[in-house]
Amino acid sequence: MTPLSSRFAGFGHAVPSRIVHNAEIEARLGLDEGWIERRTGIRSRYWAKDGDTLSGLAAEAGKMALEAAGVAPDEIAMTLLATSTPDHLLPPSAPLLAYKLGLEKSGAIDLAGACSGFLYALTLADGFVRAHARAVLIVAANILSRRINPAERASAVLFADGAGAVVLAPCSNGQSGLRAAVLASDGRGYDLIGIPSGGSNRPFSPDTAADQFRMSMRDGREVFSRAVDLMTQTSRQAMTDASVTVSTVDRFIPHQANVRLCEAVRHNLGLEESKVVSTIAEFGNSSAATIPLSLSIQHRHKPLKSGEHLLMTAAGAGLSGGAALFTM
Repeated sequence: MTPLSSRFAGFGHAVPSRIVHNAEIEARLGLDEGWIERRTGIRSRYWAKDGDTLSGLAAEAGKMALEAAGVAPDEIAMTLLATSTPDHLLPPSAPLLAYKLGLEKSGAIDLAGACSGFLYALTLADGFVRAHARAVLIVAANILSRRINPAERASAVLFADGAGAVVLAPCSNGQSGLRAAVLASDGRGYDLIGIPSGGSNRPFSPDTAADQFRMSMRDGREVFSRAVDLMTQTSRQAMTDASVTVSTVDRFIPHQANVRLCEAVRHNLGLEESKVVSTIAEFGNSSAATIPLSLSIQHRHKPLKSGEHLLMTAAGAGLSGGAALFTM
């Protein structure tokens, strides 16, 4: 009897309606025209407007993925929401997301995996699908515009708002699914990216300065170097574990941190530039959402085909990261 595997049954994505071009940020920070695009590859990004919510953005992407998959609401057994910016610190936002989508028979939980959150959610979802033969909805979403320090150049030029979603369904053909997942962490880089206050270690206080509740990147060069190394090493191991060579990878979907990081990892792996899926120019860096958002956009413009090997990799705050090799 062929063991169960998983398959991507549907993709979805959503962004807020407000588009922010580089000129707006460059003017505020006193940067030369074109500075942001030269350094990051970003031309524009989407930021939330008043009234937009994380759960609302996630629901838009989730609805699109569910409709594309043709899966009935009662077929979804678990909803995983990968986010660093939930509606509230408590309760988790995933139950509200499942409610908004009418997923009455679904469990729901948030995953706080920063930029690598989608890869961790995908790994957990794949195990659930194989064990229980039930479908899982994965949504990765962030509203980072409300967490950045507008005066800090390192983060203000990069981060964006957006959501991406996939439906992972059981499959019995034995050829598709998650072929390998290599997850990694390095706590030595724990304080390189973070929000200093708001957790139990440094709780809310009326005396705490406002910038202590905003995202800060302590050393961008160190983050870049560590992320490139982690993404390169885990990608190589994932290909080895899946018995897939660089030449047989069909599409490379890296976390869209900035174009230089993506290019450095691609170069280290020896992948052809034509295989890279890139959305950073128009959508910026929405942390965990970048990979599923990129998958959805790519599938819309150049449909993913059965048998294709997809290599996905990410690294972010923590430091945490990893790579996954998935066969369509």
